[in-house]
Amino acid sequence: MLVENKKAKFDYEIIEAYEAGIVLSGAEVKSVRSEGSSLLGSRVIFDENGAYLIGMNIPKYRFDSAEEYDAGKKRKLLLHKKEMLDIKTKMSSAGLTVVPISLYNKGSLVKVKVALVRGKKKFEKREILKKRESQLGLARRLKLTN
Repeated sequence: MLVENKKAKFDYEIIEAYEAGIVLSGAEVKSVRSEGSSLLGSRVIFDENGAYLIGMNIPKYRFDSAEEYDAGKKRKLLLHKKEMLDIKTKMSSAGLTVVPISLYNKGSLVKVKVALVRGKKKFEKREILKKRESQLGLARRLKLTN
């Protein structure tokens, strides 16, 4: 796993996940593998030419000789037409959003796991935090007794 969007898993309820390829230059692939990148605040948009990932930050590769580089440019996602049609219909009918969940290697390729998500309410997030805190306290008490 190269990059994971933990904030998305906290903020959204994942409905359905898809695997997509991403169009990157050679220097961007090297930068992702060495220095990493950030999926925080990124999302997927659709237009007539296909799906695009916007808001993903890939830092400039330090050994790249290119003068100009935009770290936050929009990057094309490679999805099948049937998958794109399926995602678009679910987005429009159920009011869902598409966000990237993780960025990972699959052989020599870099893939993006995107998911249809529904936003969580504040009280749901508070319940998760309370549950996590109580489990942590219980684990500490068990560790102290043993």
